[in-house]
Amino acid sequence: MTIEEQIREIIAKITRVDKSIITRESTFKEIKADSLDVVQALVAVEETFGIEIPDEEAQKFQNFGDFVSYVENRVAQEEKV
Repeated sequence: MTIEEQIREIIAKITRVDKSIITRESTFKEIKADSLDVVQALVAVEETFGIEIPDEEAQKFQNFGDFVSYVENRVAQEEKV
């Protein structure tokens, strides 16, 4: 399972939406994720991948694709260390 698929699973579970509607262009608002859902998703992703996502970075995410790209980059950086 790719990083994107894992994150999609996490968000779908938290927001209780069908994961098929979550695309890279989807905004959190479009998938009906409120601020608590977003925080829960961030925490779950941090725990799943062993990374930390600073609040100032998380606020820059415009859509699901931004979130996935950030996590993919962070995981790649961690693997290099």
